[in-house]
Amino acid sequence: MAFAAQFAGVYLNFSPEDAASRSRKLAAFLAEGMDPQMGWDGYGKLSAVAIQAYDLEASDAHNAVVSVAFQSGPRRLMLSVPVYYAGDDAGGRFAVVGRPAVLPAPGPADVPQLAAPETDEATASELKEQLKGFFTDYALGNTAGLQRYVASGKTLPSFGGTFTFKELKKVVVPVGGATRDIQAVVVWVVPNNETPPTPDATDPAAVGGTLEMAYRLTVEKQGDKWFVADIRGAGRVVG
Repeated sequence: MAFAAQFAGVYLNFSPEDAASRSRKLAAFLAEGMDPQMGWDGYGKLSAVAIQAYDLEASDAHNAVVSVAFQSGPRRLMLSVPVYYAGDDAGGRFAVVGRPAVLPAPGPADVPQLAAPETDEATASELKEQLKGFFTDYALGNTAGLQRYVASGKTLPSFGGTFTFKELKKVVVPVGGATRDIQAVVVWVVPNNETPPTPDATDPAAVGGTLEMAYRLTVEKQGDKWFVADIRGAGRVVG
């Protein structure tokens, strides 16, 4: 599959100025006797990014069609690549043995709605101030400050200043005991490291932006206070 993705990176990017270079690069992938430009007439331009192997459909021990996902402009598309595998006795070599085909990529999956969990609003309210402090020090990399919010015996890495905490937008706390898996939506400030911001900056690229992200945290109540024992990605959309 990696072979097909590498081939796609050459095949899907062309312009007249690079025709000779593209032909030489394609030769490393093609079976003997195949068109060195793979059907391109030498005119026009195409560019593709985010090229990833997607699926493989084998017809026998040696022949398969590999599907490769890619992005071209605003479109997400697929490229089907016919591939021959020579087998271990021949060194595990591959070759492209037919014309590729561009196809529309599958749309997003239909995701069923989940019933909202029963929530503990009182505990969510109790946790909010604690979590604001936690995420502030988590962003800054303030190790000493972070330990005030981390459960005893636990150590958590931090961003070390990559982001700045702006807002705790939402906390979802299920009912339960002294240990809970909760979800939090956090707004981070993403600094602009190339252009120093100015108070009257009007160019969006000249100021720091914000990103909302969702986290799942394991919190433990020790005494009368909640502490964070673990943090990871939230998975499904919160709320």
